[in-house]
Amino acid sequence: MFKQELPPDLDWFADLNVRVYLGYLGIQADSRGDQIGMPHKKPRRSKKNPSTPLSEAQKAANTVLRQVRIFVEHAIGGMKRYNILVNSFRNRKENFEDDAIGICAGLWNLILSY
Repeated sequence: MFKQELPPDLDWFADLNVRVYLGYLGIQADSRGDQIGMPHKKPRRSKKNPSTPLSEAQKAANTVLRQVRIFVEHAIGGMKRYNILVNSFRNRKENFEDDAIGICAGLWNLILSY
């Protein structure tokens, strides 16, 4: 679905700093962006390498990404407090779901400013 919405042959992420989680493992190979931040995944254990810890630099990089991502997750959760985004959406107006998300994001930002 990600490839359908943002085709890899176009330069969607060329000038953007993008942070993704491990669900998008192939994004670095598919897209042409240089600034794609993804946490480091712990390697799998094998008979040749039974102990596979992450290095201290990888752990520190994961911590930095995690500290930024928590604000995004809290904002998404705050927007979901408005039930229009959680419940089944029955409106028949075209592109109104984008307006609903924009309104909820604006209300959430208004709450944060007080």
